[in-house]
Amino acid sequence: MNWINNIRPKIRGLLTTKRELPDNLWVKCPDTGQMVFYKDLEANQFVIPGSNYHMRMEAPKRLAHLFDNGECEIVSVRDVPHDPLKFRDGKRYSDRLKSIRSETQLQDAVLVGEGRLEGQEVVAAAQDFRFMAGSLGMAAGEAVIAGMLRAVEKHTPFILFAASGGARMQEGILSLMQMPRTTIAVQMLREARLPYLVVLTDPTTGGVTASYAMLGDVHIAEPGALICFAGPRVIQQTIREQLPEGFQKAEYLLAHGMIDMVVHRHQLRETLSRLCRIFTGNAAAARVSRPMAAKDNGHLNGSVVDGTTIETLARSYDDVLDAEPLHESERFETCETTRDPAKPRTKPGPLN
Repeated sequence: MNWINNIRPKIRGLLTTKRELPDNLWVKCPDTGQMVFYKDLEANQFVIPGSNYHMRMEAPKRLAHLFDNGECEIVSVRDVPHDPLKFRDGKRYSDRLKSIRSETQLQDAVLVGEGRLEGQEVVAAAQDFRFMAGSLGMAAGEAVIAGMLRAVEKHTPFILFAASGGARMQEGILSLMQMPRTTIAVQMLREARLPYLVVLTDPTTGGVTASYAMLGDVHIAEPGALICFAGPRVIQQTIREQLPEGFQKAEYLLAHGMIDMVVHRHQLRETLSRLCRIFTGNAAAARVSRPMAAKDNGHLNGSVVDGTTIETLARSYDDVLDAEPLHESERFETCETTRDPAKPRTKPGPLN
């Protein structure tokens, strides 16, 4: 009886114990509902294979996919006060920071690294939406500025991956002060004649959009990314009108001239490398041997634009590029371009 009593609980435990599985073993596509194995999704750079939906990426993985062999050196950032306003709502701000730092293994929402992109030295910064929605606070602003100053010091291009919900309310006016501070750092890049490339990912909103995220030399967006200051729900509730389909999405902004190109994540590294070489004067190395298709996977891929490409794009975006003919009464009068040399030149009269 003792043997039976001892073995029975062990058998019951083998039959009833559930294996502990990680929470993110399977990932559901927000667009189609497709279930994707996490390892397959990670190998595909977090792009859903069936729908091409671009999932959000962590900042360390962003930098790993950008630099050659995934190797980079993290740029040090100056320490700032962690809780300058002693803010507290349902929980102390200092406790929130401690918790989120433990979960993400990041000091704040922006990670800056330097390394090589197809052999060319670059400095890049990536915002991590996991860290308090990638919000812009004192530490995040300091990290962006540190990355730009490092690029000026090394005389290299600077690349920014933006992903943010806006300014961090727990730091109040100190958070808003990062907008002009980062703008001054952008100006330093321009004075040094260094390229500043911005990749707008989902989502890029609020004070980040209103400052350094829209001050780049070239603005690239990932497919389907939400890019705005105030979100579509806020705008719709304010104006009480139905917004157009796809309003404030990357493709909508491209069609209306707000950004320069929409690039699939699989082609992003190639596009950034080509742009860096063009801006730094090494255009010969940036040329591609194959003719460029105007649209790849439904999105511009950032290749060299030629006449054929422009014509193709014009046909693709007829609703945007084709202008309605003006009536004669609405046209400006043409200026006389030739002048009789015998006649003296007259000064223009005062404007009425």
